[in-house]
This record gives sequence, structure tokens and C-alpha cells, in this order.
Amino acid sequence: VDLGSSIKHIPISGRDITYFVQSLLREREPTIPPEQSLETAKAIKERYCYVCPDIAKEFSKYDEDPRKNYLQYTGTNSVTKKTFNVDVGHERFLGPEIFFSPEFSNPEYNTSLSKLIDDIIQDCPVDVRRKLYGNIVLSGGSTMFKGFDKRLKRDVQRLVDARLRESEELSKHKPEPIDVKVVAHAMQRYAVWFGGSLAASTPNFYEVCHTRKEYEEKGPSICRYNAVFNLV
Repeated sequence: VDLGSSIKHIPISGRDITYFVQSLLREREPTIPPEQSLETAKAIKERYCYVCPDIAKEFSKYDEDPRKNYLQYTGTNSVTKKTFNVDVGHERFLGPEIFFSPEFSNPEYNTSLSKLIDDIIQDCPVDVRRKLYGNIVLSGGSTMFKGFDKRLKRDVQRLVDARLRESEELSKHKPEPIDVKVVAHAMQRYAVWFGGSLAASTPNFYEVCHTRKEYEEKGPSICRYNAVFNLV
């Protein structure tokens, strides 16, 4: 089955989460050395951030009991060698939330990862959609946040169920339920690299890869297209 035309991307990455956390901390944490602002945000993101099921309830939880939910990050000033402390609160769940509410960090983009995945599967042939919903495989470090898989499954399932209810109302026939499954696995953090290395080890790799000569002729934009995805 040719699924190349259904490949899409979301303009949000782990770096965007780091920048977002950095901007939140900059507003209220003057103790962070300016030259260490980015690395501090990155460390906080990797150590303390998680995906929450309901952002409104999460705000309420933090406001009701700050001592229980706020954590403290301790860093060392690279110049003075003195330690500095950072109170980490709402940033813990607001950072990863931009995958599900991207407008928080980018007003020009408001399609959540859940909606994008649903749209992609809907663009695929009807006979493979059910299998795709049942095999959403996570890959990359930014999918490692605690609660990421559960939130993604819930949000995609809600979109699927809403469509099935609408179909039932129109057809007066109850459709067969679709079970959304999000797969977390041992190779998750390095799955992108691992998949690339497997592809590079196949005999057909050099038939679809771009040569240095082609890169020099067309420039970096050539990396956005590849015959293996039927995009050229």
C-alpha cells in the first residue's frame, strides 16, 4: 500500500519545548545566569516535565498545594561557581503541552499532534485505517515524557469515537468500535536513528539516497524529498 502521500510533519520539536520552558522561567527566575538560561531550561525539561491529562485541573492542583507539586532545580554558575536554585512549577506540564496545544508557543499553528495523527490516518486507504489506529508507534526523545502515550491515546480515541457517533447518527447503524493503541517500547528514544541505520544497511539504500553531487546542485531543500516516499 502506498502511504507516502500521507506523510506529514508538525513544526514542533524538543527544542521548541526547551525554548518555551526557557521563556516561562525567564519571566520569574532572575537567579538563572543569562548565559545558562537555555541549558537550565533543557535540564529542567528532561528531569521534571511530564504530560498531564487535563491542563485546567493541573493548574488547580498546583495552586491548591504548591509545596507538594513544586520542585527545585539546583545549578552552578559557570563563572562564579556559586549554586543557584530554581523553583519549577507550571513549567513541568506546560512545556510538553505544546504538542497538544501548540498555540501556546506558536500562534500561527494550532493543529495538535493528536489531530494531525488522526488526519493522516484518515488520508490513508479505508482498508488500512483500523490497523493504523491500532499501531501508533512512538519514536524520539520528546515522546519519552511521562504520560505522553496515555494522553495521545486518549485524545486520538476521542476524535475517533466522535466520528463514529456522527456516522451512527447519519446512517442509523452502529459501526464497529475502533480501538486506538499507542505503542511505547524499549527502542523509543533512539527509534528514529535505529530505523535510519536499518534502512542504510539494505541493498536498495543507494538507489534512493541523495548523492553529494545532487546535494551540491540543489542545496539543502533536496533533503525534504525522497523517492522512497514517492514525493518526487
